[in-house]
Amino acid sequence: MTTPPPYYPPPYGGGPQPLSPSDEKLWATLINLGGLLFGFLAPLIGYLVLKDRGPFVRAHAATALNFQLTLIIAYIAGFILTFIVIGIFVIIAAYVLNIVFCIVAAVKANQGQWYTYPMSIPFAS
Repeated sequence: MTTPPPYYPPPYGGGPQPLSPSDEKLWATLINLGGLLFGFLAPLIGYLVLKDRGPFVRAHAATALNFQLTLIIAYIAGFILTFIVIGIFVIIAAYVLNIVFCIVAAVKANQGQWYTYPMSIPFAS
């Protein structure tokens, strides 16, 4: 009597499984707060990893990534403009807007509401 070969699941099991609504809200909240703590890296990683797991988390990750990339542009412009003093105010304003809008987006995501950051350039969709 021979033993059957061990079972190996197929290497490509039909794509990523969708997240539950509560998991989507959790990940969307963490992605928005990650933008506050880690800049554009958290939304970028969240977008690349979770974009196919649900429409809610994809939308929040894309908007968070767009906002963080817009802030990078604002920080660069502020740095360049520091030579004529106004850049300091641009950098401070971008920093404050980052804190406020990331917290608002995280609260909206935790409540299960869709949110788009104001004043952001749409790079990713």
